[in-house]
Amino acid sequence: MRIVIVGGVAAGMSAASRARRFDPDAQVTVFERSANISYGACGLPYVIGGDVPGFEHLIARTPGQMREQGVDVHLRHEVTGVDAAARTVTVFDRDAGRTLTEPYDRLLIATGVRAVRPEWARTGLAGVHVLRDLPDGRAIEASVAGAKRACIIGGGYIGLELAEALRSRGLDVTLLEKGPEVAGRMLDPAHQQRVRAELERHGVEVRCGTTVEGLAGKDGHVTGVQTNGGLVPAEVVIVAVGVKPNVELAQAAGVRLGRTGAIAVNARQETHVEGVYAAGDNTESLHRVTEQPVHIPLGLTANRMGRVAGVNMAGGDARFPGVVGTGIFKVFGLGAARTGVTQAEADGLGMEGVSVDVDSTDHAGYYPDAAPIHVRLTGERGSGRLLGAQLLGQPGSVKRVDVVAALLHGQGSVQDLFELDLAYAPPFSSVWDVLLVAADRLGRELCEEG
Repeated sequence: MRIVIVGGVAAGMSAASRARRFDPDAQVTVFERSANISYGACGLPYVIGGDVPGFEHLIARTPGQMREQGVDVHLRHEVTGVDAAARTVTVFDRDAGRTLTEPYDRLLIATGVRAVRPEWARTGLAGVHVLRDLPDGRAIEASVAGAKRACIIGGGYIGLELAEALRSRGLDVTLLEKGPEVAGRMLDPAHQQRVRAELERHGVEVRCGTTVEGLAGKDGHVTGVQTNGGLVPAEVVIVAVGVKPNVELAQAAGVRLGRTGAIAVNARQETHVEGVYAAGDNTESLHRVTEQPVHIPLGLTANRMGRVAGVNMAGGDARFPGVVGTGIFKVFGLGAARTGVTQAEADGLGMEGVSVDVDSTDHAGYYPDAAPIHVRLTGERGSGRLLGAQLLGQPGSVKRVDVVAALLHGQGSVQDLFELDLAYAPPFSSVWDVLLVAADRLGRELCEEG
């Protein structure tokens, strides 16, 4: 069995390892266009901020380690074409400057996503960056050295994490967001405002409802961002306005895209083209709460998709179970987490969502260092089905979101959450944990409405 994998980060390397484990006789070849494989891109902001001592700590496996497992890894090899009928790929060796053809029996397209670069960002000015991979991280690290002012454009995960990272490096930071608030795609409006307040409390200037019109520069280096509200001076500009799936190779192979714009696959990670699989950030998945296809590019999803694809390409039978939209991030001393759908998302999808908000402490109030925690719990009118949760509190306390995520995965109800036998001791929670209090309150609200 000849297995070719395009892309050597999360999904690609998970697939390679799994395929070799399932079929030790399989010939597994990985082509990666960059100079690195198998690294934790989610850790990049924390290296820039100084929490992690160096980018090398993000590398999980080296090409040499993979070759010891029987996986043939080719760095700086870009797959430029797929002939699905002949079952071959065309590969450009970027170092040797030559093109070669590689046959396959099974092909995995794990090409990930790319950062969106609006037209105004394509100026060639030094000091303007996106953050997707290790070279991006190193470039930002070099720009930050000696800089005093930074402007971050975009208030999503990357923008928020970099705001903290650059403030910790001593820079004056302005964060620009086109929408009405930061964290707009992650939390409901009231919770977005809490995130903004935490940013401002730590000296980040936040400007929402701001449109970028262009970049200013001098002597080939950026000097500021021109907006509808005037010029924002900056020696470092980071564009964090979103990502798009890399699907051009898949399209050239005749692979069908889904309604999200990412690659459409079945639960086995198969595309509709025989012998061609897709996994990772370039691939859409099924949301188990909404039962709609979604494109949510996150690390665990990519790794899990890769494992499933690896098993199936090697002759096994595995299924990707879908996602429930779980996410978590930290901004200075505030942790924020969500799973399922928010009230705003439920409204937008025409779901009969009902939400309650509960404020409590992350452990027993009389035990030292009890800190505030807020939960918004959302359920479905009529059915009592659990739809989602949002948590705000100290970073460690909001990991409670996993309890709700587990129930959502099994299509649990609000009553199921209330009946859970959760661990209790004063240093860890109140006897009635905040999740149980929220479930009780939401259950009564649903009963009253019913």
